[in-house]
Amino acid sequence: MTPARRANLRRLLAPRHIVFAGGDSAVFAAGQCAAGDFKGEIWGLNPQPGRFGAIPSYTSVAELPEAPDAVFLAVPRQGVPSVIKELREKGAGGIVCYSAGFGELGDDGVHLEQELIDACGDMALAGPNVFGLLNYITGAHLWPFSHGGTLVEQGPALISQSGMLSGYLLTNRRSVRFSYVIGAGNQSVLGVEDYLDYLADDPSVTGFGLYIETLRDIPQFAAAVGRALDRGVPVVALKAGQSDLAAQTALTHTGSLAGQDTFYQALFDRIGVARVSTPSLMLETLQLLTTAGSPKGKRLAAFTCSGGDVAMLADCADREGLIFDPPDEATQRTLRQWLPEIATVGNPLDYTTPLWGHEKTLEKVFATALAPGYDAALLVQDYPPPELGEDRPYYQADARAFMRATAKASIPAAICSGLPENLDIETQQTLIGQGVAPLQGIGEATAAIRAAAVFGEAQHKRKQGGDHFIPSCHPVEGKPQFLDEWQGKQLLLAHEIAVPPGRLCTSHDAAEAARQIGFPVALKLVNPELPHKSDHGIVRLGLCDSDDIGAISQEVISLGSQALGHPADDRILIEQMADGLIAELLVGIQNDRHFGLVMTIAGGGTLVELMADSATVLLPAEPRDFANALSTLKVMKLLSGYRGRAQADLDELVQTLMKIGAMALALADTLIDMDINPLWVTEHGSIAVDALIRLGNIDALPAHLR
Repeated sequence: MTPARRANLRRLLAPRHIVFAGGDSAVFAAGQCAAGDFKGEIWGLNPQPGRFGAIPSYTSVAELPEAPDAVFLAVPRQGVPSVIKELREKGAGGIVCYSAGFGELGDDGVHLEQELIDACGDMALAGPNVFGLLNYITGAHLWPFSHGGTLVEQGPALISQSGMLSGYLLTNRRSVRFSYVIGAGNQSVLGVEDYLDYLADDPSVTGFGLYIETLRDIPQFAAAVGRALDRGVPVVALKAGQSDLAAQTALTHTGSLAGQDTFYQALFDRIGVARVSTPSLMLETLQLLTTAGSPKGKRLAAFTCSGGDVAMLADCADREGLIFDPPDEATQRTLRQWLPEIATVGNPLDYTTPLWGHEKTLEKVFATALAPGYDAALLVQDYPPPELGEDRPYYQADARAFMRATAKASIPAAICSGLPENLDIETQQTLIGQGVAPLQGIGEATAAIRAAAVFGEAQHKRKQGGDHFIPSCHPVEGKPQFLDEWQGKQLLLAHEIAVPPGRLCTSHDAAEAARQIGFPVALKLVNPELPHKSDHGIVRLGLCDSDDIGAISQEVISLGSQALGHPADDRILIEQMADGLIAELLVGIQNDRHFGLVMTIAGGGTLVELMADSATVLLPAEPRDFANALSTLKVMKLLSGYRGRAQADLDELVQTLMKIGAMALALADTLIDMDINPLWVTEHGSIAVDALIRLGNIDALPAHLR
């Protein structure tokens, strides 16, 4: 974002005057703004005089009294570029382009959208194909539908690529009140990351809720999230596009293809974005983080007055990876003196109905249970509706005891209902006033705590001087070329990554090379045009001294020639067969134009796609990042010594992954992708048994490696 466009975005978000241009949608939006306590000037723009009633209106851009700070544009799509050009020449600041029919239509609209972009210059433009913008700080609303919000001094900002979703979230009954609601639409000029970048330092913004289909500038996004993190402002993201169908829908919906979901997930986990899967979870997670604060981890203490709630909590928390550490023996002894005999001491703790409403005793119970230290606390309460108020004092007494105990423990606290509707607005507001998050539904509460912990853990690491990750992107130019296996392995050796002992030779010398290396050996045809050797039968494994190495060499050359359609060069690789295998891994690197260098670690071998056992790490990374990635893999059971078998040297494996990452970073300007499959992991080390490396410019390599 240029400085001039940033200044114009400031005008759009804090305008002194707003023009509403167009027909019925613009007229309605102008009326909404006039009714929303906006203190600036409002003008209408339509060729028909008096179209906006009592609101001053003009028939052309040239007639406007001065250059408007903000414009709501709702004119037929073919006329949009010319109107935008007139507004730019007038000196307008920013535009919300409600008009649709651009890139989201495919080829029919792409050219028109480019005309729009060219006409915009340095103006700040939201959209096109966007609902608009709501500013609940100043009342500067550019929105063509009813919204029902009220002015606030602070609150989370909602930035969404879906206008209709924004409308749903605005009418929520979960007491989340937004400071800004901004539609991104097609993101032709401004994207989600631009709004986030601008508002990351705004003191009126206490958090961000994002609906994302694709981000245009990942480094800018990561930098903005980092600045928000430093302020303690959480970012909660609902990212669409996990399934093939969702990705296709995103393409037709906003004219932008959803990015690779695994890369987004790795980014969110790395920089502390709390990812959620539904709109309601976005609200719940924002509520927790902006009201109660962020848990530093996943250790949860929970309290109920029902055994059924305990069971549901345990199931839901297990799915989310939350940890219910049981109370230690000393805590159990102390708790038993206050709990009824029918109560079972544990975590979650069912304190049972005999204690219901006993505020002083319950405060002791809660405080004692929290004393060992947890990252967050949760109380389950389903409030009766206000018209059935006889029992409400009991619920309120339990809540007061819980609030005082959690305040003393200085941890985030939430009260959730088993059924979402069983937490009325009055109770929600009371809890929020005390810094306790009202959450609706046990499943949603545990999912929100899990998502919030991602932010809390990242914030804690950041305060300790930890990761300030921003992806570095390296566009690669030149014709993609595969290195042959010999070149690839020499490159690995140059970066201190172990490969099997081997020799490059001709078919005539292959038998002697095998004897020198020592049987059993592997024999492979070396040719950069045949990167997938197994598909063509040009690799032989486990050859012994009784095998006719020369004849086998001629055979693989013949098969290679058939695959190529012309004679294959007589280049044979003889390698020592690795032994002591504990597990096979695949280690892949992709040089992604949006995310930079991305490493995939997976259970390797021929079943890698079938097993779908993988983890993603964005580079550069630290040893703990690789260790955490390995810990998520199913193959970790083998690496850890499955059923008494030998254990892998995990420290050495992590160091090997560090070396592979360092190699990729050193080659970032030319590396397109690479696969080490398999990486044999043994008790004493790791060996790159096969490597497939593709570069954009082989000439960039040292001469002896070309």
